[in-house]
Amino acid sequence: MSRASPVTAREVRGVLILSLGFGLVGIDRFLISTMYPTIARDLNLSYGDIGTITGALAIAWGIAALFMGNLSDRIGQRRVLVVSLVAFSLLIGASGLAAGLAGLVVVRLIMGFADGAFTPASIAATIKLSPPERHGRNVGLQQTMLVLFGLGLSPLLIGALLHHGVDWRYIFLLFLIPGLIVAWLTWRIIPPHQMDTAPRNSFADWQDVLRYRNIRLLMAGMLCWLTCLITTSAFLPSYFVNHLKLDTGQMGTVMSAIGFGAMAGTILLSALSDRIGRRPVMVISSIGVLLSLTLLSFIGATVHLLFLCLFAVHFFNNALITMTVGPIAIETVPPRLMATASGVVIATGELLGGGLAPMLGGEVAEHFGIEHILRLPILMMAIGVLLCIALRETRPESIQTSSLNGRLT
Repeated sequence: MSRASPVTAREVRGVLILSLGFGLVGIDRFLISTMYPTIARDLNLSYGDIGTITGALAIAWGIAALFMGNLSDRIGQRRVLVVSLVAFSLLIGASGLAAGLAGLVVVRLIMGFADGAFTPASIAATIKLSPPERHGRNVGLQQTMLVLFGLGLSPLLIGALLHHGVDWRYIFLLFLIPGLIVAWLTWRIIPPHQMDTAPRNSFADWQDVLRYRNIRLLMAGMLCWLTCLITTSAFLPSYFVNHLKLDTGQMGTVMSAIGFGAMAGTILLSALSDRIGRRPVMVISSIGVLLSLTLLSFIGATVHLLFLCLFAVHFFNNALITMTVGPIAIETVPPRLMATASGVVIATGELLGGGLAPMLGGEVAEHFGIEHILRLPILMMAIGVLLCIALRETRPESIQTSSLNGRLT
């Protein structure tokens, strides 16, 4: 094995600002989840309405990732990153102005386009700033900020604010200024794009990406991982409050396990994949999610057990998401298609797993009861285990030693 490349100030600054940006994307996406029980009471929303709001953002996210990922490969990641940061920073406060279901859906749709544009561009920018032996670690650090901020710290903060009587409408306004500051820093720190003079066509790029077997498997995998993430983050607050009868403080504590578990799993398992390979980590993680989800469905109103089990679910699940949209997708294709590949995989997961799954989950909860909501992610994760077993290894060292890795089918 060759000696590891030295860590440079450019790498540290770039990964740090991209991580902070993705943390704000996580807050933008998930802070509403902890507020759903309160918002539902104020605006008269049903479980089906919650699924619709959640799914609307995910659908917009997927469409934006598909088109803007490819665009960022052509005009540069920095431009796409800054515009998306400014857009969702200005829009996040608008969620507090919504007077009903239609208003929330419209605002979350627009925010989803901004968030979805940021995601593949930020992953490609992180890979460009990182030497091959730190692809997994650095993408893991960058991706973990979404769950740390959005699903770890956010539920604790929002649960406390709601418990002390702060109106949910004002909570959205807290994150406007930080987003604009990070946008300015991104423009200053992320290097500009070297323009490619060769003619490019989005449809041709997408066709090239889809020729890789791994990409097709990752697209199906993202459907499974996002079904787990979005279903649990959107419906478990109501499951805990309405079915298990936890109070809002207890619910916020348990829900924070998603963020802390995802943070730990993303950092540790992504770094582990740099050492033992991407495929073994994917197989272990998919089995871990399936077992943890199944156990969670049998636990009653015991806060510490719920916390530990939910921690385990997302310890493994977010590692799956990070490896799927980051190192495996990007290492499978040529460098000129990095963000395009990530965008295609993200789009599939968001449009189906993030968009349709919560809508289906909302209907399940509405017609059969919120106590049955975990059946959907358990089914999808069983399929996910088989998909991970079928993946081909992409770790750079493995590619150098095997001519089979990354080969077109």
